[in-house]
Amino acid sequence: MISMPHLFNTNLLNVKLIKEKADLRGGQHVADFGCGKFGHFSFLAAGPIGSGGLVYAVDVVKENLEQIKKEADIHNVKNVTTVWSDLEMPRATAIKPGSLDRIFLVNILHEAKEPYKILAEALRLLKPKAKLIIVDWKRIASPFGPKKESKLDTLQLIANAKRLGFLLEDEFEAGKYHFGLILTKI
Repeated sequence: MISMPHLFNTNLLNVKLIKEKADLRGGQHVADFGCGKFGHFSFLAAGPIGSGGLVYAVDVVKENLEQIKKEADIHNVKNVTTVWSDLEMPRATAIKPGSLDRIFLVNILHEAKEPYKILAEALRLLKPKAKLIIVDWKRIASPFGPKKESKLDTLQLIANAKRLGFLLEDEFEAGKYHFGLILTKI
């Protein structure tokens, strides 16, 4: 992983566990949906997948993508590329369908108007038996983060993912205020 001190507040997320659960390997093609300004999981994946792999940092905010390009240039990271997309628009993401080994969805589903459209887009882009790593806020009261009402119902999320064509592989504690899911495309 690139050593950039601003990348993670390790008290919020168990990044080591998330990385372990993602099972990143050399040569994989990975996407970080809703990568944000810093591309935390884009850069996290860049090291383990190596020069034979590729990370797509995907976001709807163009300024975020520009910042990630700058960081990649500064740190000489050649395997991270940016993609602008509205993930709630069907087939809007300019990545080859069925080409991804892993997709990270970290703290974005609770912000979506239609989160299941994002799951459908992930399904379209993943290879068969590839993994979707979801980390989001637990539906509990917390001293910061989104309001409890905005947080996802994990059971409903899993049920809808199964209806789309995912298999629940694992559930884990991604942090004190976050759940983690590993879903596999059937």
